[in-house]
Amino acid sequence: MDKLPLLPGVPEGRVRAILQKAGGNEIASGKFASPQSSAALAVNGFGWFLDRPADLPPFPGLEDCDWPAIRVDVERQMRFPWRGGRHPWLDAVVETPDCLIGVESKRYEPFRDRKEAKLSDAYNRDVWGDGMDHWCAMRDLLRAEPRRYRHLDAAQLVKHAFGISTQAHKCEKEPVLLYLFAEPSDVTDGAMFAAHHTEIADFTDRVRGGRVRFASCSWAEWLDSFAGDAGVHGELVRQAFRQ
Repeated sequence: MDKLPLLPGVPEGRVRAILQKAGGNEIASGKFASPQSSAALAVNGFGWFLDRPADLPPFPGLEDCDWPAIRVDVERQMRFPWRGGRHPWLDAVVETPDCLIGVESKRYEPFRDRKEAKLSDAYNRDVWGDGMDHWCAMRDLLRAEPRRYRHLDAAQLVKHAFGISTQAHKCEKEPVLLYLFAEPSDVTDGAMFAAHHTEIADFTDRVRGGRVRFASCSWAEWLDSFAGDAGVHGELVRQAFRQ
């Protein structure tokens, strides 16, 4: 059994068990071991906190979410309110006493092929509850303009918002979706970073005020807030993943 590419303090046995149950077939496919793996960044970044959730630094812009965290997961499914079909997997999920924060982490994906939104008719079901009008409007906009966003996978974010809303309702917490993006040092086209930021801002404006609160920050920005033992881990993440 090959050793997983994990940083010190990230529990390999627990992570391996999680990845084997999750969608994506990350280990067997070899994707997790790829030098450009997005999953490896998320699992290493959050995996260190699986057994010490209270040490997880608050996310920039979400300092009001009643920290410290009481639970941290990697590769956690947020099921829709129906059986069968596909249900979204979040790269990480953080729970505080008041909030359920789903994290979608990106590394190189925003700077690869142009995104094209695809949302099936299943998302038309009237099951999302109150306060989801902004997210439903974004769903409809993406169908009308599937290439509106070149760098942002907006359709994926809409699906995640629907899943988070469903699960937050069950546990009676405020649903939050965090878009946590990397800006790898070996991507040298600054114009792509700027365009990505513009798209994030446009998306944020359009879903603001919805039941699922949307926030975004870069990995570098979040890692800057790490201190103490977590700061040592954060520096290892920064060096290993070119943040």
